[in-house]
Amino acid sequence: MTESIKQTLLEIQLENTSSDQGIPREILKRPFTLAPDIVTAIRGVRRCGKSTLMRQMALALKRPVSFINFEDPRLSDHLDHRLLDVMVKVHEEANPKGPHYYFMDEVQSVDDWEKWLHVQLEKRGRQRHFIISGSNATLLGGKLGTALTGRHLDIELFPFSFSEYKLLKPSSTFDDYFLEGGFPRPLTHENGPALLREYFNDIIDRDVRRHVAARSSEALRQIAKAVFESTGSETSFRKLANCFDLTPDTVKTYLDGLAGAYLILPCPYFTYSERQRAVRPKKYYPIDLGLHTAVATKTGVDKGKKLETLVFHHLRKTYQEVHYWRGTKEVDLVVETRNGLQPIQVSWEGMKERHSMAANEFKEKFPKSLPVRSVDRNNIEKILTEKLSLTAKD
Repeated sequence: MTESIKQTLLEIQLENTSSDQGIPREILKRPFTLAPDIVTAIRGVRRCGKSTLMRQMALALKRPVSFINFEDPRLSDHLDHRLLDVMVKVHEEANPKGPHYYFMDEVQSVDDWEKWLHVQLEKRGRQRHFIISGSNATLLGGKLGTALTGRHLDIELFPFSFSEYKLLKPSSTFDDYFLEGGFPRPLTHENGPALLREYFNDIIDRDVRRHVAARSSEALRQIAKAVFESTGSETSFRKLANCFDLTPDTVKTYLDGLAGAYLILPCPYFTYSERQRAVRPKKYYPIDLGLHTAVATKTGVDKGKKLETLVFHHLRKTYQEVHYWRGTKEVDLVVETRNGLQPIQVSWEGMKERHSMAANEFKEKFPKSLPVRSVDRNNIEKILTEKLSLTAKD
């Protein structure tokens, strides 16, 4: 590598660490540990703010770091393991005393990056910490899982929560957030919905299609829109297959690909039986209500289901595993807490008779479960802004 590449790396480093850090992300309020033998991988949907989060993490360390975005066009002719070696050399010559922190944004652009990281983790005593991100969650999960089994820890990032949204737009209301969602850039763009539709197409074309071997993007778009329009409802592979002239296996593959790119989030049926869970249909939720509004063609979408989406996101960030349950009636959401199973019912105007019937059924099936919690339009804003738990203290 020439001296010009070293200079370019220094310029990119300076640009990334001196730029505006954006809205502080709530995820940084939770404790996180960076270890030299574990790669920290930041995962999430395209354009949700992963690069900004990395800059905020770098700033929080309050020490020199190396921060490189590998999609920078100045590096396009040098994207292999030798560039990574130069990155380390440039940083450690300027900062010989460790520990050393390497923030590698859009790392999938570099050939054989995962093999290079594997070698680095085997080098003891170097005090090198690696924090990586990539636009494609499936790529990160697949390649890291294969090359770095047990040697990586994921941090999931979502679009803005309501509290983060309020920091950007203090005068806006919950109803505004309900419509606009939390993708950062569209919130200040003159035509946010159009930009969100571009995001939708980019995710389909760049993060899903190539990894599910789809012959065209159109079928993927149709499946994604169908799921958006049936938000929070049980999804039948067979019914979708019949609608779009596909096989059930193909529909499953497409849905897995959409979930891998964080365009949709799955909610499986709750049961202690893995076999039963596998055969029962899942519910799916869109990653963002603004994206849902921009893309879905169905008019008069159930406000209760959109509210349920926000509650699902709230729980997903805390518990990761969120389920639903159905007997003769449905319990909207279920999480496992340290104090027991917590059933949650969501309705725009409060719990109805069917919600109570489902809660009673659930209690009969799981006698040690906690009392049902009800979430509606009147208490959701308080829950989201004050971060009150939807569950008993755990």
